[in-house]
Amino acid sequence: MTPTPTNAPASRTALVAGASGLVGSHVLRLLLEDPAYVRVTVLARRELPLAHKKLEQRVLSFDRLAQIADFPRVHDVFCCLGTTMKQAGSPDAFRTVDYTYVVELARVAVRHRASQYLVVTALGANPRSRIFYSRVKGETEEALRRLQFEGMQIFRPSWLVGARTKSRPAERVAGIVGTLVAWAFVGPLARYRPIKAEAVARALVRVALEAPRGTHVYQSDEIRRRGARR
Repeated sequence: MTPTPTNAPASRTALVAGASGLVGSHVLRLLLEDPAYVRVTVLARRELPLAHKKLEQRVLSFDRLAQIADFPRVHDVFCCLGTTMKQAGSPDAFRTVDYTYVVELARVAVRHRASQYLVVTALGANPRSRIFYSRVKGETEEALRRLQFEGMQIFRPSWLVGARTKSRPAERVAGIVGTLVAWAFVGPLARYRPIKAEAVARALVRVALEAPRGTHVYQSDEIRRRGARR
C-alpha cells in the first residue's frame, strides 16, 4: 500500500477515469487502500465488478462528459484513459480517446473546482513529433497546460509491463523483450527501460498526496524512482 504522508489530509477525495485499464486498475486499488482518501469515484463505460465502502461508480458515455449535471467535487482527478491504434480502428478514433476524452475530462473537472489533474501520457510526447502517437500525446499535454488547476501532474512512462484485461500481443512481446535487455538501458537510455504499471500507479498516488502546485512532468526514470516500493 502507498504510505500516507503525515501532512496529507485525512478527508481527500478522488476521481479515476480508465480504472479498468493497466495503470488505472492499480491506481484505484491504491486509493481504496489509502486512509487519506475517504471517497473514490470511478467514471466508466460499464460498471466494474468491485464493491468497496469508499467506492462510487458512475457509468456514462465519455462522449457526454460535458453534459454531466452532478459531476463529483473531488480533490484529485486521475486520468488513465488511453487506447491503441489497433483497438481504436482509425487515427480519428484514437484521437477521440487519447485527446478529446482526456482534455474534456480536465475541462469539466476544472469547472467543478478539482484541485489537481494527474494524467498518464507517454514517453516521447511532443506536439511536433512526426510520429502520430507521440504527436497526439504531446497535443494533449499542450491543451492540458492551458487549464487552471492548482496542480497539473503529467506522467510519461516508457513501455508498460503488467497483465491487461484485454490482450495486446505486440505490446506484450515488446515488454518481454524490453525486460530481457533492460540491463542495456543505462545512463541517458535509462528512461527507455520498461516500467511496471503498478510502479506508475504508486508514483501517481504519491505525487497526488504531495500535491505540488503548478505543472510538473515526470519522465519514466523519475516515475520508476517515485513508484519504488518502500
